[in-house]
Amino acid sequence: MCEVFAGQDPQRYRPVNRSVRIGGHSTSIQLEAAFWVLIDEIASGQGMSTSRFLSTLYDEALERNGTVSNFASLLRTSCLIYLMGGAAREAEPRAFHIVAAE
Repeated sequence: MCEVFAGQDPQRYRPVNRSVRIGGHSTSIQLEAAFWVLIDEIASGQGMSTSRFLSTLYDEALERNGTVSNFASLLRTSCLIYLMGGAAREAEPRAFHIVAAE
């Protein structure tokens, strides 16, 4: 069963650092290579450069949530949403509904 996952090309999950400018600050984001491929594809589909897409996503998340505590995680989960069909998907799977700790 795990052969599909375990047998993948190690280049897909190698860490890749990219330097970007977000919110007027230069920073470095480290993600697995496969996520960068998807982020580049998402950005292109939005008619933006990857840098512009990252900056826009960060600004919009900041505006909606007041903070962006883990941008790399936001990017990974954004890739999952993209692969699951994005906005066309009306309901998230039950596993993604997080209950806040009291």
